[in-house]
Amino acid sequence: MTMTDAPPVRVLIADDQAMVRGSFRVLVDHTPGMTAVGEAANGAEAVELTRRERPDVVLMDVRMPVLDGIGATRQICSDPALSAARVLILTTFDLDEYVYAALRAGAAGFLLKDTPPADVLTAVGVVAAGEALLAPSVTRRLIAEFARRPEPARPPHRSLEGVTDREVEVLGLIARGLSNTEIAEHLQLSLATVKTHVGRLLAKLHARDRAQLVIVAYETGLVGEGRRGA
Repeated sequence: MTMTDAPPVRVLIADDQAMVRGSFRVLVDHTPGMTAVGEAANGAEAVELTRRERPDVVLMDVRMPVLDGIGATRQICSDPALSAARVLILTTFDLDEYVYAALRAGAAGFLLKDTPPADVLTAVGVVAAGEALLAPSVTRRLIAEFARRPEPARPPHRSLEGVTDREVEVLGLIARGLSNTEIAEHLQLSLATVKTHVGRLLAKLHARDRAQLVIVAYETGLVGEGRRGA
């Protein structure tokens, strides 16, 4: 991905550890096509700075004082005025207990804090372009983790009403970690047709991105240990 001819990707860094914030800031500011627009030491600051600076991507830690990363993500992603801001969750542990909640709150994906610098920059670019950072292998592990967990205490009402049988097929394959190309091959459809189905799913299910489609598939019982009804 080249960003030389486009405005720089504006990145906000939210982490309660100054050393982590500083490291990410140096990484971003030394990357052509990217610029750091601020640092937040807690979730409340992250929300405030997002409203003021309007970043394209917020690198959001989960465990922070005052307001944690889940609450901050929820506030940012539920604010129509901040719809252009994409939240990329930073977590210390793979399949952190908060990752599911973060995705439900509207996060576009997540990274481990020990992710190699080049991969962090790639992730920022992917998220800034409007894609969800859920690689197939990560999605498969997420679904496996979801299947082991008890029902959420208060799951939001989810329904697949109005979704066609073919779209349900596509949704199930998205939730199992298949890329658009793999879905096209599996269903013997053109890539353009698959993209159309994905776009319709996003609209019908009021999902921000592919990550949210995975959550819908889980909450409707389309994937997991058993169907809980559509």
